[in-house]
Amino acid sequence: MAKQIKNLSEEQTDRAASLIKSLSHPMRILIIKYLEDEKELSITQLYKLLNIEQSTTSYHLKILKKQGIIGAKRKATSILHYLKKDRLEYIIECVSRLAVSYY
Repeated sequence: MAKQIKNLSEEQTDRAASLIKSLSHPMRILIIKYLEDEKELSITQLYKLLNIEQSTTSYHLKILKKQGIIGAKRKATSILHYLKKDRLEYIIECVSRLAVSYY
């Protein structure tokens, strides 16, 4: 594992840090949880579930979208957000490998 980290470019380390940081907020973890449970949710549904302002929900969604963890699609007049499970599974696998190799 250390060899792989040693070979990372500065750009790759910045991307890795940004990805990990995007998952380090409780609201973002809750968004992922709700999307995993419900499959697709509008921003209105999400901010009501989270009990936070719509603008705060938008902020967290933007961060998760930028990292490719969630996606959005238009359905009639609504935009539905969904979890990109392949991306999330890959991230979880990487973090799990780090955690196992650490202990």
